[in-house]
Amino acid sequence: MSKDVCGIWRSSVTGSPPLMGRTAVVTGAARGIGRAVAHILAARGAHVALLGLEPGELESAAAAAPGTARAWCVDVTDEAAMRRTADEVAERFGAASVVVANAGIAAGGPFAEASMATWRRIVEVNLVGSALTARTFLPHLLATRGYYLQVSSLAAMGSAPLMSAYCASKSGVEAFTHSLRAEVAHRGVDVAVAYMSWTDTEMIRDAECHPTMRELRALMPWPASRTYTAEATAERLVRGIEHRSAAVYVQPWLRGVQAVRTLLPGLVAWRARHTMGDLEERGDITDTGLLGAGGRADPSGSSVSRP
Repeated sequence: MSKDVCGIWRSSVTGSPPLMGRTAVVTGAARGIGRAVAHILAARGAHVALLGLEPGELESAAAAAPGTARAWCVDVTDEAAMRRTADEVAERFGAASVVVANAGIAAGGPFAEASMATWRRIVEVNLVGSALTARTFLPHLLATRGYYLQVSSLAAMGSAPLMSAYCASKSGVEAFTHSLRAEVAHRGVDVAVAYMSWTDTEMIRDAECHPTMRELRALMPWPASRTYTAEATAERLVRGIEHRSAAVYVQPWLRGVQAVRTLLPGLVAWRARHTMGDLEERGDITDTGLLGAGGRADPSGSSVSRP
């Protein structure tokens, strides 16, 4: 199987789905967007490796996939464990043609009061974990002339207050992805960034329980304050994979944000200047801790209690 001149997957079997028979790897696949992406990839005929930290949720997600799928419980920040997993995936399904670096966690709260252990963990999972995912599976992608999709966020375009670790990590993975793309394009590997706004996952639902995060949403104009379904988001991501897109804008309006992103830091600071003082006076700004059960899952596969 190879690419056509437009950069779209072409199957060796005329008329078959472009991902049929390929090996796809999805990190953060136990829940939410990762689980939905894994299921759509399996439905399109791919052999899907679901990677994550929660063995029970992963096994459930793999069992529910409408096709060939298997779960691997692994921490994306553990280099040795990721290498072992990559070897096992290749032995079971063959070298990966598609890698979706989706694993990500978040917390909200003022930087001055943040737990630096939590801050560091967010950066390690979102940024270092993505880089390790790419490094581990890069030999696969070079062999298959494959496609790497890095899940980023609106936060990479315009950083928001009370989300410093998350915004720093998502900006970091965007820059990393652009650099990697320039290094491997001549070897037939396509590398892409996916941008998305608020998506209805357990992490976001947990965030809605905290005044800090509700106030953050209130600072954002429509449609940036709207929440989108995980299924619709996953469908757009898989469509980007099928077309080997250089960038995937899950919500079309994000293309417009990309065009004016240099204006956003000043606009965000101006708007926050008029609201942060009031929030502090009301005591509505607190540290949320890691959000969602997936965010609180630790590398041993158990759940970490909220601080």
